[in-house]
Amino acid sequence: MEGTHTYRVTAWRVAGQNGIAKSESAPNAIHFTVPPQLGGMEGRWSSEELFLSSLAACFTTSFNAIADDSRFEYVDLEVEVKGTVAKTSTGYRFTGVEIRPKLKIAEEADQARALELLSKTKNLCLVSRALEIPQEFRPQIEANKLATVG
Repeated sequence: MEGTHTYRVTAWRVAGQNGIAKSESAPNAIHFTVPPQLGGMEGRWSSEELFLSSLAACFTTSFNAIADDSRFEYVDLEVEVKGTVAKTSTGYRFTGVEIRPKLKIAEEADQARALELLSKTKNLCLVSRALEIPQEFRPQIEANKLATVG
């Protein structure tokens, strides 16, 4: 990836704890809610699951690029990401994330190289690395001005 790239996602509240998110590059919106344990709808993604899925997707696509670059052939890759959320003194937060890649290879002799490439992927995945960056917060507040009838 060369240069600078910008990605944008916009989310809207639809009703109650439900909303939709849309990306400039994807035609379908994602319907989301708070987790069912907190009163959200069943069958919708939560922001916690979307966060974990972004880690899993990043790891999967990053490994594929690294494997291609390294001319490493593999049979299959499944990546499970497990996150733990707990209540802390400052409120609920992720207290841990576990990335569990399950890589299938054709040759047993390639195990050491496979582990090396998986470790390299963990260190290069943009989403994993993004967890370390400072976040900017730029709120905007707009008030609806009611037209006066006179």
